[in-house]
Amino acid sequence: MAAYIVFTRESTRDAAELATYSEQVGGALEGHPVAVLAAYGRHEVLEGPDVEGVVILEFPSFDEAKAWYDSPAYRAVREHRFRGADYRAVIIEGL
Repeated sequence: MAAYIVFTRESTRDAAELATYSEQVGGALEGHPVAVLAAYGRHEVLEGPDVEGVVILEFPSFDEAKAWYDSPAYRAVREHRFRGADYRAVIIEGL
């Protein structure tokens, strides 16, 4: 069953750190069965507080999504995202 990681950027704190993250995150995706379904495109918040952007990644399974998120390559890269902005990240299984 497919699973999705949804990243929601709530507010930027350090644009340089986010730029570093953006430059490096592609390499951390290599070797993982992932499809980028949406990345910071046009959006409209229908309920709740405004957000700066959203990314949706699709994986073949929940376990593969979690394996990528916890991989050494992504753990190193995500530190830049942590320093650069406030995000909410959720893994959800599809139907």
